[in-house]
Amino acid sequence: MNATLKTLRPAYVIGVGWHRYQPLSDETYVTLGLAAVRGALNDAGIEWPAVQAAYFAKALLPMAPGRPMLRHLGASGIEIVHVENASASGSAAFRQACLQVASGVSDVVLAVGVDKPAGAPTLRAEAISGIGNLADDAIVPFTHFALLADQYVRRHGVAHEDIARVAVKNHGNGAKNPNAHRQQARTLEEILAGRPVSGSFTTLQCCPVGEGAAAVIVASEDAIRRMGVPSDKPVRVTGSAARSQRVYENATQFDANLTTETTRIALEEAGLRPEQIDVLELHDAFTIEELEYVDAMGLCNPGQAVPLLKEGAWNIGGRCAVNPSGGLIAMGHPIGPTGIGQIGEITLQLRGAAGARQHPHAKVGLAHMVGVGAVCYVHTLQRE
Repeated sequence: MNATLKTLRPAYVIGVGWHRYQPLSDETYVTLGLAAVRGALNDAGIEWPAVQAAYFAKALLPMAPGRPMLRHLGASGIEIVHVENASASGSAAFRQACLQVASGVSDVVLAVGVDKPAGAPTLRAEAISGIGNLADDAIVPFTHFALLADQYVRRHGVAHEDIARVAVKNHGNGAKNPNAHRQQARTLEEILAGRPVSGSFTTLQCCPVGEGAAAVIVASEDAIRRMGVPSDKPVRVTGSAARSQRVYENATQFDANLTTETTRIALEEAGLRPEQIDVLELHDAFTIEELEYVDAMGLCNPGQAVPLLKEGAWNIGGRCAVNPSGGLIAMGHPIGPTGIGQIGEITLQLRGAAGARQHPHAKVGLAHMVGVGAVCYVHTLQRE
């Protein structure tokens, strides 16, 4: 039997911190990242020398940016590992931090994500792999998801404006989040009147890729007792699953198929059922993704995501709060920090410390990220 986070020693999130996700600015990545790390240390009530290892997630920064940033906290000689896994970079870094604590290798580990756009288009590996694709010059990411939206509309008999309602909800949540890139509530009419991007999508239905940072501290029970971390801080990580894309019968829905597989593994590891999830942070780079993934995770029957959205089931205070942070659409998607920021939001929710975004009686949270459709990470967190 393979070891899991439930069979290894418990790993807990004890501190969370951010630098607001925002448009490109003159701030250095060092300033962004240190704000998040210091916020996480302060939240946990510990000092930098207690940290034994660091996983640094990034997608757009140059090679090995962790040491020039973390040395400002003190050149303590800790292990630093850099992680790049597209949109799932932060989720991958968090998984490694959890496994290092759960395995007993370290007691206190930092997972931090920082990114800044470099100003040049990101070169996807497929373009230089030597294996071409007939649609490379036509199907860019927003076109792919616009086509998925068309499929969804036909398959389930909903309207394109119903898909846009996801953005109304998430912009509303982002308006309550001081760390969000977009902090303005929007009406459905405003969402639909935005600048066209592809198909039915407008800019307000697509995530902004800016800059920012997020950090979490993961610790063992021994470290929590030793450092005197207050009992209201720790949130246990009970499931962690990572999968990569396979060949699927319906090749156009590889993201949803991969999400189904990975979510099932994480929930089984944690001993949970989909209906037990109180708070869900998922990869909604485009509005259609939220509907596809809610279906894929088993939170509702296929095709019922839109009717439930209209009923308020996915609102804060509804059946399950989906993207209470604002999601990628409003919270933003600086890439490297995004998956770690999701963990931070769920931690606040399970502590009952999310303020205006608080989902009542939240006990179970799930974080989900995909990276260019090739990889998927799912984590479950629970308040004990």
